[in-house]
Amino acid sequence: MKIQRRKPRSAKVYTESLNDIMFFLLLFFLIISTMVTPATISVLLPKSKTSDDTVIKKSIMLTVTADKTYAIEGKPVPYEGIEGALAAYDANKAEGEEIIVKLQADRMLNLQDVVDLIDIGNKLHMKMVLFTEKEKS
Repeated sequence: MKIQRRKPRSAKVYTESLNDIMFFLLLFFLIISTMVTPATISVLLPKSKTSDDTVIKKSIMLTVTADKTYAIEGKPVPYEGIEGALAAYDANKAEGEEIIVKLQADRMLNLQDVVDLIDIGNKLHMKMVLFTEKEKS
């Protein structure tokens, strides 16, 4: 004869507190990971009277389309405003910082238009780099 219980028992796992535990573990690891410094070798460098300061290079993108629409860092600029805008970047640079102007000119432009832009950069003593596309062979 089989005796049955009146209230059947079922096993339940309460997981409501696991969310809190996981949140605190995640928070703990995020905080700890920001405090950990990478393993680097600390070296005291020798001093020299003739050594140069490190130059930080900052690049500015100057784009010219086929219809002579000019943009500096994606912002449209009239041709007359290019020199002033580049001079403003030059005035705001930090000490020891070098500005390189990356010139993206459409291939349909006259060579004179590109040379005029390079002259503006030379007048402001900025290095100009002309972007090209690699020819497919």
